[in-house]
Amino acid sequence: SVCFWTLAFYVFRNSTSDEDMVEITGATLDFSTTEDVPPLGREYGSGKTKTHVCLSLMDLLDEPVPGVGTYEDFNTIDWVREKSKDRDRHREITSKSKESTWALVKSVSDAFSGWLLMLLIGLMSGALAGGIDISAHWMTDLKEGVCLNGFWFNHEHCCWTSNETTFQERDKCPQWKSWAELIIGTTEGPFAYIMNYLMYVCWALLFSFLAVSLVRAFAPYACGSGIPEIKTILSGFIIRGYLGKWTLLIKTVTLVLAVSSGLSLGKEGPLVHVACCCANILCHLFTKYRKNEAKRREVLSAAAAVGVSVAFGAPIGGVLFSLEEVSYYFPLKTLWRSFFAALVAAFTLRSINPFGNSRLVLFYVEFHTPWHLLELIPFILLGIFGGLWGAFFIRANIAWCRRRKTTWLGRYPVLEVLVVTAVTAVVAFPNSYTRTSTSELISELFNDCGLLDSSKLCNYDNANVTKSSNELPDRPAGADVYTAMWQLSLALVFKMLITVVTFGMKVPSGLFIPSLAVGAIAGRLLGIGMEQLAYYHHDWVIFRGWCSPGADCITPGLYAMVGAAACLGGVTRMTVSLVVIMFELTGGLEYIVPLMAAAMTSKWVADAIGRESIYEAHIRLNGYPFLEAKEEFSHKTLAMDVMRPRRSDPPLSVLTQDGMTVGDVESLITDTTYSGFPVVVSHESQRLVGFVLRRDLIISIDNARQRQDGIVSASRIFFTEYTPPQPPSSPPPLKLRGIMDLSPFTVTDLTAMDIVVDIFRKLGLRQCLITHNGRLLGIITKKDILKHVAQIANRDPDSILFN
Repeated sequence: SVCFWTLAFYVFRNSTSDEDMVEITGATLDFSTTEDVPPLGREYGSGKTKTHVCLSLMDLLDEPVPGVGTYEDFNTIDWVREKSKDRDRHREITSKSKESTWALVKSVSDAFSGWLLMLLIGLMSGALAGGIDISAHWMTDLKEGVCLNGFWFNHEHCCWTSNETTFQERDKCPQWKSWAELIIGTTEGPFAYIMNYLMYVCWALLFSFLAVSLVRAFAPYACGSGIPEIKTILSGFIIRGYLGKWTLLIKTVTLVLAVSSGLSLGKEGPLVHVACCCANILCHLFTKYRKNEAKRREVLSAAAAVGVSVAFGAPIGGVLFSLEEVSYYFPLKTLWRSFFAALVAAFTLRSINPFGNSRLVLFYVEFHTPWHLLELIPFILLGIFGGLWGAFFIRANIAWCRRRKTTWLGRYPVLEVLVVTAVTAVVAFPNSYTRTSTSELISELFNDCGLLDSSKLCNYDNANVTKSSNELPDRPAGADVYTAMWQLSLALVFKMLITVVTFGMKVPSGLFIPSLAVGAIAGRLLGIGMEQLAYYHHDWVIFRGWCSPGADCITPGLYAMVGAAACLGGVTRMTVSLVVIMFELTGGLEYIVPLMAAAMTSKWVADAIGRESIYEAHIRLNGYPFLEAKEEFSHKTLAMDVMRPRRSDPPLSVLTQDGMTVGDVESLITDTTYSGFPVVVSHESQRLVGFVLRRDLIISIDNARQRQDGIVSASRIFFTEYTPPQPPSSPPPLKLRGIMDLSPFTVTDLTAMDIVVDIFRKLGLRQCLITHNGRLLGIITKKDILKHVAQIANRDPDSILFN
């Protein structure tokens, strides 16, 4: 017994192909209805009562047909039916649990299965994330040299046990050899530099070539960040294979290769995809999740939280990210389970300790100097910069991706990746801040300089500083600091430009780390400028009273952190989750207000230029059928203005409840491409009876021809409760009432479209039938609404198709 309201994309004649059916999920699973309980109307109600309409929608067949009620690829799930099916399953288990001990044990195990699944997802995702972190760190260092003690050691691990290192040159040890030292025997001179340069570029090209080749050959869905598709899947769409085992395997391997190649991309977004793949695969172990698409989406929402938890070491931020950014349906139970899964994943990653510093991320820092109220002015300036950068990046990246789709560029993905990698490596190597991995760059930019730091950014004039002082005062910048600022300015321009063309290529590519890097560079430059202003002009009005000579007033690392949050917020339009992620990264509760100020300013500025985040822009670019909950529908149109068929269209294709033969129905199915058909009393009356899916019709008729004697093309089909007596000479009839949705969602033709859109969003509908005084007039599908919204926004309505 289930609310069987299913997909009826385009029940109108001028639809020409299945392109009109646009929906997604990532696993080919069995949703057979063999374990469905009988309808409440029979088991729990009296006679033919129809009181519990939503719970007894279907007069099920005596023997449910395998395949009925399942979904095809690129179709939307029916949220109401899936939730109703789960309620019936739960009610049956609860009622049986009082009958025997074994049934009680099954009931307890069913209740516990969700928590067990979360535990497994957390363990698997944490282990994979740890492996990705360790591998990427090692392969990034491999571009510069190799460890003689064991080629599997990265640079840092190689020099850990060495007794020949000095504190000033802690990265230099005899065990680690650069490629120039290995090949030509020297580390100094132009030849050594050229050799290291060549090896760096060659390794980068090799890694990126392997990454794009593996993606292209084995798992095309493994490219990109995956978050736009995850958002669409969570809204009820089905993309077979997007969350499958091949995608998981290839994404994990190629993510390491892509990050190691030095391309301007991060692993944080793809880790959300990896965690969702883990969740989808583990759902196979539990019948409750394997057979119910809505329940599986609750698990995937929790898995998105796990992905951010292991990416940033921020379990609470991960839960909020899933709630704020990706989830379509997020009940309270999912919140608790997300929290538990994120906790397990963070604990697993902490146990692996991939960075060897007992932290969950590479750029964990702690600041000790409090901020002053007047510093909110530069923090807000960073917010404005982040908003402007975010809006620029989204427009530029979408323009480039559209060009990739519509020109020859899209036909040569391998060549594109190799060219971008070559440009990145050639330009990046001469600048030490672009040569290093982006995570290490962010770590250095966030760093609060101490006396013992060897970074050029920390090369201040320490002549007047006593060694015993706990807090370092603001000091004049040395020559190396100004050199570093020039290099960082060049790195900023390079990162801003190269990230535009990198995001969206046919390799796994996240956007969090490049966005953080752009903001961190801008913030660090502003922080150093403020610090020097405070040192040389402490008598200015803005510094007077809180920044006296010899005091530690400005923390450039804090400015880098605020700038990073602002730029990431400008690109993704995250607010609450972003602030929590950033404060979990730094462990500094007292810096929440600067982060909030920057994040909100960034969102306001970016929203003023364009309201879409990068993920929503890519959803629209790819034509995914995603009904954005944040958009407001303010136009005064009615359901009759949007429904199909229009006045110039042929009449609606319908089935009658007792007047059609098997041959008539098969001809209708052959001649049309619609995903479902309304059932009416007769063509003359057009009184609505129910709704039947094309897929269920085909499966049921094929099944009847194989298993029921005498079913031929002349056999009449009945959707009525009782079959009238047939003439002796006629072939046996076929009763298909069991596959019909007896209470399809209907609205009148004068219903305002803003109400219809709200109904589609809140209930997750796929189609809604339009009636006038009980007579069927037409149908509105999710795609009709998306086309209508696109038309109102002056966009091409035909762009709404899965591409």
